Amino acid sequence: MAEYELVREILNQCPNNQMRDIFFDEIETDDPVAYVRQFLKGEPELSVERKSGGCVTVFALVDGMTQKFLFTPID
Repeated sequence: MAEYELVREILNQCPNNQMRDIFFDEIETDDPVAYVRQFLKGEPELSVERKSGGCVTVFALVDGMTQKFLFTPID
């Protein structure tokens, strides 16, 4: 299994509040998209960006709230 540093951002939808919740974790998974689906449960709308070096960004829309999951491989 691949090991990733995971940064999860929950964007704040409140007017005049630009803060966001940010969480950091180290995880092991072979499929970052499947990890997000399992983590969020239900049927989130996902979009995926794959970048050089193995970085994967998954944007999830759940109940009108956007979350961003940034997976960076740990060497």
